[in-house]
Amino acid sequence: MTVEILTVFVILGVTIALFISDRLRLDLVALLALLALALTGLLTPAEAAAGFGDTTLLLIAALFVVGEGLMQTGVAASLGRWLGRVAGKSERRILVAMLLLVAPMSAFISSTGAVAIMLPVVVTLAHRSGISPSRLLIPLAYGALIGGMLTLIGTPPNIIASEALVGAGREPLAFFGITPIGLLALLSLTLLLFAGGTRLIPERVAPHVAASAEQTDLSARDLLISYGVRGTLARLRVRPESPLVGSSLVECGLPRRFGALVFASHPWSPERQEPAPARPARADTRIAAGDLLDVQLTNGQLDRLVNELALEPIDLGSKSRLDTELIILEVALTPRSRYIGRSVREIAIRREFGVSVLGIQRLGQKLSDNPMLEPLRFGDTLLVIGAAQALAPLVRAQRYYDDFVIAAVPAALEQQQPGERLSSRAPIAIAITLGMLVIMAAGWLSAMVAALLAAIALVMTGCVRLSDLYQRMSWESLILIGAMLPMATALDKTGGTALIAGGLVDGLGNYGPLALLVGIFLLTAIFSQFISNTATAVLMMPIALASASQLGIAPEPLLVTAAIAASAAFATPIASPVNTIVLKAGGYRFADYARVGVPLQLVVLAICLLVVPWLYPF
Repeated sequence: MTVEILTVFVILGVTIALFISDRLRLDLVALLALLALALTGLLTPAEAAAGFGDTTLLLIAALFVVGEGLMQTGVAASLGRWLGRVAGKSERRILVAMLLLVAPMSAFISSTGAVAIMLPVVVTLAHRSGISPSRLLIPLAYGALIGGMLTLIGTPPNIIASEALVGAGREPLAFFGITPIGLLALLSLTLLLFAGGTRLIPERVAPHVAASAEQTDLSARDLLISYGVRGTLARLRVRPESPLVGSSLVECGLPRRFGALVFASHPWSPERQEPAPARPARADTRIAAGDLLDVQLTNGQLDRLVNELALEPIDLGSKSRLDTELIILEVALTPRSRYIGRSVREIAIRREFGVSVLGIQRLGQKLSDNPMLEPLRFGDTLLVIGAAQALAPLVRAQRYYDDFVIAAVPAALEQQQPGERLSSRAPIAIAITLGMLVIMAAGWLSAMVAALLAAIALVMTGCVRLSDLYQRMSWESLILIGAMLPMATALDKTGGTALIAGGLVDGLGNYGPLALLVGIFLLTAIFSQFISNTATAVLMMPIALASASQLGIAPEPLLVTAAIAASAAFATPIASPVNTIVLKAGGYRFADYARVGVPLQLVVLAICLLVVPWLYPF
């Protein structure tokens, strides 16, 4: 092993370790790896920058615009509402209808976007049907991942495999070339769920038998207990002699002086018999005599607060109910949220939405040490509270998959939403997308050119708003791909790829190409449980190509298998963003994913062994 190979292996090992640790953003880790390759002289500056001009990157960016067009015109959301109308109340009927909808959606838009749209629909269906959401949400995530196996553009690993074949002088993968594999995987998932029942997916969240007001209160109470904030809430009335009268919330300095966060106020003048409706507590909110203040006390200084500021505690009620106008909502950060890497203290959630954050959980565990100062990560769930009119923008933003994903939209918020219909531009977006698919399937133009044409057409016809597009573009994914592609170049240039491929061929090649196919699948599947499927595909495709070359077989079977294995990220909640998104809403534990995910991975491996050599002979 040469010094160059050892150096690139060390950089690769550190990169994978940082990916797994999740202490830094994926795109930042990839850029650091790129910088290390350039500083050590393993790559020239031109080679280091080449990934950002790669056709793979342009194709994925263009496809993101196409998916955004289907979201912004309401096409994707209308499909979710259609599911609510036709699925009925049978668990099996809901399961089948859900899988038959989310998989095709994920074949053309990102799996994360599809799950973000479908999540509140599925949770609402579960509540109305008396089914535990736990029974449906892991299948929803897995159905979306399998949907990526249905078309060439379903997921980045497919595109990376196709582009790798083109780079090796082979024909690209056909648009529907891997569809039989995806269909068999989807059928296998359905049969596995039917046969396994609660043995595979336990009911971690109790089913709701009715959507009564009493039940809504219970749900809110459970959320407060889960986040450890139930005993920290109080309602206080401002006496006329209080020094707070006439001051704004920011001038009062209650968080600094008493550890008290005001999250809502109710104006209550002496001439009124009852307080006015709740209003969001903003920094410039002025306090008047008689007002009711809803506060969260983080350090238990209620008595001192009451005595020093002339406030009167008001009983929240025998059942500790908050005012019916105040809504507690649990939201999760999406992979492209603006708030990732910033603490609650730094971001402007309160100023932007007029809501307050009561608590934070990470992978289902409460953050207890200064949670408001902890940098947020993708998948973190925030417990927010506010008036219905303040929370409504969060619901509207979720419908387009923005900063937050909302598992269940409360009825009070649904009632505030105007009846959403398809945009008048929806037929245009559908026609452009179908035109792109026909061009790709027929091979009239390259996939990149067809996708760019469709993306530009969607922008020019107003189906995609550029202001929203630049904000919602998945820059992290694009930078990750652009920065990781040179890693594959460095491995190939130094001989690292040939060394890894040689080890695979020496260890498995004597047993035939099927044994090598199994080795490629397992190695890729293991990587994809801990680092993104995109990064996994970038690393594995050159190894698959070199392995095929050394064994003297066609590379297509190994590359297709690697692409499928990269998408089979079923065994852990951190293997894919869609797994993480459904974790809290389903109340899952880490082991729940492996319980159904590992058997499903073995089934997908069996499908690859049987079908891939038939579709793509060695």
